[in-house]
Amino acid sequence: MSPLEFEEYVADLCRRDGCTDVRRVGAANDLGADVIGRLPDGRKLVVQCKRYAKHRTVGSPDLQKFNGTVRSEHGADVPLFVASCKFTKQARAFAARHSLVLVDVDLLGFWNSGTPLATLLDLDISRSGTNRKLSPGS
Repeated sequence: MSPLEFEEYVADLCRRDGCTDVRRVGAANDLGADVIGRLPDGRKLVVQCKRYAKHRTVGSPDLQKFNGTVRSEHGADVPLFVASCKFTKQARAFAARHSLVLVDVDLLGFWNSGTPLATLLDLDISRSGTNRKLSPGS
């Protein structure tokens, strides 16, 4: 799957789960947004997609870039970072401090298999790899 196809795949999952006004906007100079839409409750969803090999990881620098634009440039209510691999411990800690939602390769499998996005958001998936919510200081 190409990076463009991965973005379309994520957009399709959002549509399947009742998101509206979903569009793929990723391209050069996209300021960190690959997919934009509205959750069923009306909140604005902005998604960054990274299709990396399964053995790679997404680190804190990628999340820092995303965090720098997702709210100020795109007006996100729910910033979502979806990756085809795992996030580093430092990336998960950064996400916790900045209220970024993360979907790693494992959670992406659940989403693909029918678990609704709203359920994943309620599970506090930005702390992927744990079964509990972490406070920002954890």
